Amino acid sequence: MLIGSLVAIATPMQPGGALDLPALRKLIDFHVANGTAGIVIVGTTGESPTVDFDEHCFLIKATVDHVAGRVAVVAGTGANSTTEALKLAQYAKTAGADMHLSVVPYYNKPTQEGLYAHFRTIADAVALPMIMYNVPGRTVADLANDTVLRLAKVLNIVGLKDATADVGRGSELLRALSQAGLDQFAVYSGEDITSLPLMLMGAHGVISVTANVAPKLMAQMCAAALKGDVATARDCNNRLLALHRRLFIEPNPTPTKWSLAEMGYIQNELRLPLQPLSPQFHDTVRAALRDAGCLA
Repeated sequence: MLIGSLVAIATPMQPGGALDLPALRKLIDFHVANGTAGIVIVGTTGESPTVDFDEHCFLIKATVDHVAGRVAVVAGTGANSTTEALKLAQYAKTAGADMHLSVVPYYNKPTQEGLYAHFRTIADAVALPMIMYNVPGRTVADLANDTVLRLAKVLNIVGLKDATADVGRGSELLRALSQAGLDQFAVYSGEDITSLPLMLMGAHGVISVTANVAPKLMAQMCAAALKGDVATARDCNNRLLALHRRLFIEPNPTPTKWSLAEMGYIQNELRLPLQPLSPQFHDTVRAALRDAGCLA
């Protein structure tokens, strides 16, 4: 089971929007050196909605190749078309990814039975461990706990990224999984602000935005929480709290990419319709970076 701090890594871009592969390699090395357990490539933070299918596949393969087995690679493969999501999952397996992350289909507003069929169809067709991703604030559709419990019994479905930001609901899911004998089904927080409480309730880690800029501190917080060292975990989390909030002061990944540019890792480039961080928020985000030790 993959545990700890997994980064939903940003996709570096050059002026004009072309992919910046040297900067991506630099970011991956930064994470490997600082204790990140897994690289989640081409997720929401990786601007998956604005890369085309070929670029999506290119980013997966480039990441697998550069990581070279040093940490796990989780390929983002979600789409609101089951056929497209399945094709991306097949490519991720061919490219050598360790797992794949498949988001709840967005915009279509499928029923719970439709969501079950979507994930079941992909899992049955592709023998690559799948983490489902529930983020109703972006997708509108919401994967209910009862549906998660059904899917947790399906071969190749091994976990859930829970970005509901509802600690109570996450705790109820963890209890229900345990009662059903499904303790090996991994639950990851998909909201940095809920990662510590969920891990203390039994979750297995976080798929993190904050780890983009503070990988070492996030890894330390997760390690402490997972071994029950509450005091250390709380201390780490307190240092990260401002980042957990400020990296969402405008839509993700806008503040994250601005922060990484401030830190000298990437250029501050996004694809439309995203825009660079508004100037009135620069000092606020910069202060949060300093609180966490990311900037001098």
